[in-house]
Amino acid sequence: MTLPASSNVALAARDLKHLWHPCTQMHDHERIPMVPIVRGEGAWLIDADGRRYLDGISSWWTNLFGHANPRIAAALAAQAHTLEHVIFAGFTHEPAIELAEELVRISPPGLERVFLADNGSAAIEVALKMSFHYWLNLGHGEKTRFIALSGSYHGETLGALSVSDVALYRKTYAPLLLTPILAPSPDSYEAEPGESPENVATRRLGELRALLERHAHETCAVIVEPLVQCAGGMRMYHPSYLAGLRALCDEFAVHFIADEIAVGFGRTGTLFACEQACPEPGRRAGVTPDFLCLSKGLTGGFLPLSAVLTTHDVYAAFYAEYSAGKAFLHSHSYTGNPLACRVALETLAIFRDEPVLERNRLLAAHLAARLAPLREHPHVADVRQCGMIAAIELVADKAARRPFPTAERRGLRVYLHGLQHGALLRPLGDVVYFMPPYVVTAQEIDQLVDVAIAGIERAVHG
Repeated sequence: MTLPASSNVALAARDLKHLWHPCTQMHDHERIPMVPIVRGEGAWLIDADGRRYLDGISSWWTNLFGHANPRIAAALAAQAHTLEHVIFAGFTHEPAIELAEELVRISPPGLERVFLADNGSAAIEVALKMSFHYWLNLGHGEKTRFIALSGSYHGETLGALSVSDVALYRKTYAPLLLTPILAPSPDSYEAEPGESPENVATRRLGELRALLERHAHETCAVIVEPLVQCAGGMRMYHPSYLAGLRALCDEFAVHFIADEIAVGFGRTGTLFACEQACPEPGRRAGVTPDFLCLSKGLTGGFLPLSAVLTTHDVYAAFYAEYSAGKAFLHSHSYTGNPLACRVALETLAIFRDEPVLERNRLLAAHLAARLAPLREHPHVADVRQCGMIAAIELVADKAARRPFPTAERRGLRVYLHGLQHGALLRPLGDVVYFMPPYVVTAQEIDQLVDVAIAGIERAVHG
């Protein structure tokens, strides 16, 4: 029997002949079928055999307004007929100029300069290098280290991996990496009995202070994922930590790098997570980092693009005659790509034109209500949520919070159950999480949760 050339089986066979996929043990595909996707509609993905999958993870946290969003697609098509790309050294174009203006307008006050790159890891590399180079230009070449949170993840290029603390990614390449100074995470899951999330944050700020007292002289910056440590297991913490971090960075003369690559653009309930550190209701923003790293949702999931926003003070440290040797000589071939910039502008225009955050709050409340019964599940240690991000921590022993053995891959069982029942759920280890596109409906959330609950039952009892 000859298979159709565009069937799932035929496309998967062609794929496995040559392609090497990211974050994947390719041997798994000897028993787990590859899923060839041929098109998308809103929150749904459709494979070559016509099966539909509800995208519960926004295709690696990138998609905001649905697959093949017609408004964004039209902006991309129009730009493609005008200018697809041009060198961004010595040249510029209107999409990049407009994007920089809009990012400065909507971001926390004081961020006035925008450096464009082409993916999240690259944005982290830019921020790390820029912070180090700033101190070097000011005569502080002794500042060569970075403080990161335990359990943090900032990307997989060598610099970004150097300030990450997820062994799955870091262990193999440790000999090639810088050694960060790790501060204890303010993760609320690690609260002591009777301790509130805010008290956890306060305690961890005290420990960060102690680290800065010892290491500020050699530290360029503290880098954090505001509110949610995503790849580290969707660990969440109280926003007061961000306000305290900003104060400590000012006191000890180190930079504050906010990695909002995954949590920016409405994921946590506000446009930027840093806004939630605001002690005064009604203010435009809570804290302003020295560097704000953005990517993923910046283009609504259409094209790779990232941006690093920083202050006039940082920019001024590089502004000099060429002979001074202070220029930031960092580049990417596709820096400022016009197609990506135009798509990003259309994505931001949707935020401006539609009540996105208000609608998200209603969807987040519905998701919270549907997940609440899982708090009583004998194999669920925690159900946590921050805006449109929710996570369920599966454990072997609820009372002791003892995890399942890693080799059992319980989360993988949830993933496979999801695929069999029309849902894309891709747990982080044994943490089942939800990060759907903003166009998802309450009924689709119900479907995701129902599939996840059935998958959890199958995983913990299988």
